[in-house]
This record gives sequence, structure tokens and C-alpha cells, in this order.
Amino acid sequence: MTVTDTAHAVDPERGTLAKAADENFPVAPFFLPRAWRTDLMAVYGFARLVDDIGDGDLAPGGADARLLGVPEERADDRVLMLDAFEEDLRRVFAGSDGPPRHPLLRRLVPTVRRRALPPEPFLGLIAANRQDQLVARYETYDDLLAYCELSANPVGRLVLAVTGTSTPERIRRSDEICTALQIVEHLQDVAEDLGRDRIYLPAEDMKRFHVQETDLAAPSANASVRALIAYEAARARDLLNEGAPLVGSVHGRLRLLLAGFVAGGRAALNAIAAADHDVLPGPPKSGKVHLLREAGVVLRGEG
Repeated sequence: MTVTDTAHAVDPERGTLAKAADENFPVAPFFLPRAWRTDLMAVYGFARLVDDIGDGDLAPGGADARLLGVPEERADDRVLMLDAFEEDLRRVFAGSDGPPRHPLLRRLVPTVRRRALPPEPFLGLIAANRQDQLVARYETYDDLLAYCELSANPVGRLVLAVTGTSTPERIRRSDEICTALQIVEHLQDVAEDLGRDRIYLPAEDMKRFHVQETDLAAPSANASVRALIAYEAARARDLLNEGAPLVGSVHGRLRLLLAGFVAGGRAALNAIAAADHDVLPGPPKSGKVHLLREAGVVLRGEG
């Protein structure tokens, strides 16, 4: 058991929030106003926990199950846990059945009230994780985009809502960025996802590039797999470029945060390209210098 697991077993709220330091992108960086940081961390706590439930990554001990009223012996039943989590989420918005049971959802209550957040983005994230229990393969790129609409786009919409900057155009650009970042994460995690019996590479594209599922289980990628990864990476880069004008539409510290998201995606794609699109040994990583350079490019509006 790791230190984080131990902390989570004792204090699920603290253990989950501690994972923010390991994310690919800054969750609530120091340069944001304190009120924004508080609310963004509340949103992160929800999103991280629902993903951990969906992935079966809850810390041992059953604390989360007990908090949600699920018998400890059924803590591994992901669908049951997601149902219980959704029921607890509804207490955040209804309030008629008392306060939420889980501390991460109790933390969310003042944020929802302060920012007048709707339930739909939160329900979308739960629906995405419920879909992960039922759907392990995606036939078309459009099918994958529909999944990203649930699994990724709500996060960007919540960031805009928390910062009071939502407009239809910004939401559209944010959706493009979030979908791109989700696809990048899928490309980085091909081997890990396969270990969970999930493949987020569209089956029609695998067929086009003559890639079999067994090819994805190899220690390193063959030429066909590399060509497929390059193709999907180009799609993600196009989406990032389409969404990038969002950064120039806002000002101040929020502009820095959004530039970091776009730059993080571009840096990750550059790292994949530098690895000759061989993602099977593990996620190619980009250094901080590369990330800062990309952020500068985004802020200057040069790409």
C-alpha cells in the first residue's frame, strides 16, 4: 500500500485531492485567485473520485463504499458504486434528503451554490464512467467523440462556469480542447487501457491501418500501430488548434490556465511524435521546459 493509499484509507477526501499533484495538467495552480482555486479543487475532487470508482482505483479499506451506503463486500461493484455516488450527488442539488454523505460532495455544495452550477456536467461524468463498464470498444470516430462529450467536455464547461466566463462560443472551443486532451490521454494510455480490456482507438481506423488487438499487446509498436497513432494524434492536434482561440478570448490569470491546458496537450503530442509514435512501452513524457515553450507560443497566439 502506498502512502497515498494509506491516507485515502484513513481520509478519503484528503487522499483523493492529493492526486491532483499527479495529473497531466494543473488543477488549481497557485496563480489563480483563492476563491477559484477552492471551487476548482471541489470540482476536481468530484471528477477524480468518479473516475476512480469507474476504473476500480479506490483505495483499499472500503471507506468510500461505507460513506455512500454501499455494503463493504460490494465495494468492487462499480455500477452499484456509481449509482450510489449519483444518488449522493443529487443531494448536492436537491437538499431535500439531507446533506451529501461523502465529504467530497459536501465540499462541492458551497461551490455549486456560489457559482450556480447545473447538475448536467456532473451527471455527464458519471454517465461516462457507467459507459466504461458497458462499452469497451468504439466502432467509429464519431462514437468516440460522443464518449468524450460525456467524459471530457463537462470539465471544461465547469471551469468556464466557475470562472464566470461561459459563452456559447467559448463552450464550443472548450469542448474541442477537452476532447483533444481526452484523445491524447487515450493515445498515451493504449497499453494501460488494454490491460483494463478497453480500446479507445476506433475499430474502423484500426481496420484501415491493418492493426489487430494483439498488436496493441506487444512490447513495442509495429509500423501499422505507429501509423494509426500518428493519424489519431493529427486529429487531436487539429482539435487543439480549433479550440486554441479560447485562450485569446479571456484575460488575466484564466488565460494562463487555459494556455497551460492547450500547451500540455501539444507538448504531449510532441512527445508522442518524438517517440516515433510508439506508445506501447508507456506514455511518452515531455519536460517542463518544452511545456513552458509551448505555453509561450499559445499565449502569443502564434499557433
